[in-house]
Amino acid sequence: MTATMTDTPPPAAPKAAGAPQRSGRSLGQILMLVAGALLLLAAVRVITGTQDLDSAGQVSAALGLAVPIGLAGLAGLWSERAGVVNIGLEGMMILGTFGAGWIGWQTNPWLGLLMGIGFGVIGGLVHAVATVTFGVDHIVSGVAINLLALGATQYLAKLFFAGGAAANAGGNPKQSPPVSSLPDVTVPGLSDGLQTIENHHWFLISDIAGILGGLITHLSVITVLAAVLFVASWWILWRTPFGLRLRSCGENPTAAESLGVNVYTYKYAAVAVSGGLAGLGGAFLALVTSHTYLEGQTGGRGYIGLAAMIFGNWRPGGLAMGAGLFGYSDALQLRNGGTTVHALLLLLVVLLVALAGWKLYRKAALQGVISLVMAAVILVWYLLTDTVPSDFVGATPYVVTLLVLSVSAQRLRMPKADGMRYRKGQGK
Repeated sequence: MTATMTDTPPPAAPKAAGAPQRSGRSLGQILMLVAGALLLLAAVRVITGTQDLDSAGQVSAALGLAVPIGLAGLAGLWSERAGVVNIGLEGMMILGTFGAGWIGWQTNPWLGLLMGIGFGVIGGLVHAVATVTFGVDHIVSGVAINLLALGATQYLAKLFFAGGAAANAGGNPKQSPPVSSLPDVTVPGLSDGLQTIENHHWFLISDIAGILGGLITHLSVITVLAAVLFVASWWILWRTPFGLRLRSCGENPTAAESLGVNVYTYKYAAVAVSGGLAGLGGAFLALVTSHTYLEGQTGGRGYIGLAAMIFGNWRPGGLAMGAGLFGYSDALQLRNGGTTVHALLLLLVVLLVALAGWKLYRKAALQGVISLVMAAVILVWYLLTDTVPSDFVGATPYVVTLLVLSVSAQRLRMPKADGMRYRKGQGK
């Protein structure tokens, strides 16, 4: 994700709009992967008898946990595609939670949502001034923003929530008074019908019904907005001249400058959008998850969003899959504890065996053997136990994240000028 800070431009210019590019997975491959995952999940549900693996409640909870992570990852994608590493996402999310909780309590949740985005934009602009204008190391600037945001919100919370009307309404130095709820979306009729099909526990059919039911029942408007933002980000960055110019600033800013692109402007725009998206993720936590600003409620989701972005290879589709995976594993351990997580061990065995077969097919013998050994150890663990210790259950999302990143690390390709210091006219 990071790169050594240097004034030397990368050697190769970005490809032109019409140049052939290496394509990602085709639609057919993606559909086959989704179908295989559904079949595997349905089989594990039937074998283990754990009905909550893909229930509507599980999917809905996973979606709620995945949205702020996905928005943080999308924020990082915008910034890094323009060549600016944004470690400060956590701080920008913290600013978003405070802005949404503060203004949402005083006025209404819609203005709170806008203020959460606005506070995030302010954090993004501070990062842009430090890195783009003054050439500060991107990591140093991001860490500084995280620390400043934490300290500033703690001070402001004590100032605005510790006394007077705020204290009478339930506020204290660590949280704001409650904020009114934003509306949610449920498809009438269809949601109940899918619930009925799910309750029959039919193989695959009930699994699909449970997943679809979770996606259309009590869906927050911010969740709908997040889905629109993912699609819009893909279209803007990969299908418009603006997106091409922005990505060229992250690949080779010197070449972009030679073609008349104002690199500073595009970097500023990207980091400002990045801050706004991170602030929106923080606003989701304050307005949807807890209906109040709470100190420390981001819980490192900014960093996890960066991990999801890396897993997604700096692309919105892969990022969404990474955020969804973390949200699913987190929801599983929060809702069900060790019993349901135990069922995941069998799923992990199958995935490791499949990975071993793929590695052996690709002549990566050592990696294939290691995967088989790990599968055997986990299978023994599954057969000899009935539950997973509580300490391991809490670490499940992080273990899943590490495993996924380790598997996907070989195919990653970050923007070539990501993290590099840029100065106008440096290539002349």
